Amino acid sequence: MDTISAFARRVGLTPSALRFYDDCGVLPPARVDPDTGYRYYSADQEHAAALLRTLRQAEVPLADITAVLTGAPSVARDVLTAHARRLRARADSAHAAVEAALRMVELPTHGEVSVGGAELASAIRQVQSAAARSGDIAELRCVLVEWTAEVLRLVATDRYRLAVRELVPTSVVGPANHVLVPVDALVDALPWAVRHDVVRCVLASDGARLVAQRSDGDPAELPLPSVDGEFPDYRLLLDALPARECRVVTDRVALLDALAAADGTVVLETAAEAVHVGERTVPAVCSGTARLGFDPAVLAPAVDAGVGPDVLLEIVAPDRPTIVRSADQGSFTTLVMPVLLD
Repeated sequence: MDTISAFARRVGLTPSALRFYDDCGVLPPARVDPDTGYRYYSADQEHAAALLRTLRQAEVPLADITAVLTGAPSVARDVLTAHARRLRARADSAHAAVEAALRMVELPTHGEVSVGGAELASAIRQVQSAAARSGDIAELRCVLVEWTAEVLRLVATDRYRLAVRELVPTSVVGPANHVLVPVDALVDALPWAVRHDVVRCVLASDGARLVAQRSDGDPAELPLPSVDGEFPDYRLLLDALPARECRVVTDRVALLDALAAADGTVVLETAAEAVHVGERTVPAVCSGTARLGFDPAVLAPAVDAGVGPDVLLEIVAPDRPTIVRSADQGSFTTLVMPVLLD
């Protein structure tokens, strides 16, 4: 049996993504320790996890993934053939993404983490809205960029909102590390990052910088300012949340459409196989019951910033933050505060 971290390294997913798939009922662990709650995975699950990772790269919805993983081969073929037809119009861009992922840069020689340029740009866009733009606390006007051998994580918070985006790095050199980068500097780096297939975040004695390989073979560099300070312990905030009363798995686009149609505070109420969002009903898989209100202008950006075709809402209580989670190879987590209903 492998721990969740060891299994994650083996199959190219992050531990948080594996937890997401467990919570959604797609890839439960082989065993859960009844005393500690630790998840353990067997070698027999490697194929399913690798297939799951590939299917998520192809943007296959979770409901279809479950059919592929648990159904007969003929069912899996029918599901995947139907999905392939839906993706036909996007085949050129998908092929370009695969080619970009296959291209490798020369082995780095510094302490650094490497990730796709488009992935990094997307992650910056997703978390930047949660960072403070004013105030006396410099750390809150920054994005925490931290990495280990398993994951590259971008975190932003203004103490009212929290956004955490995890990516699977293509390579890591040196020990786990972190740097606080002003959010405005990262936003300014977006156009630069998206132009390169692979971007390396290098942290050295002379400071932080982004490095990429140009088409002419010479390296391109973009210095990054950094802030010395202590970023809030976001893990304590997440761990302090009570047990979730209800989980809702639904289609991200359908939920966004329902929120866009709402006028003012929208009431979200779970049903047997759906969630009612204002006047709209969206198909969903619900575990538990809940009724609470949201400001669409707050919930919609959190859902829109997600990754993959599905979103998981973990509802604690009508007066406690709701956790909005999604995942592809990595994961995106943000907290949204409900609105009290009369």
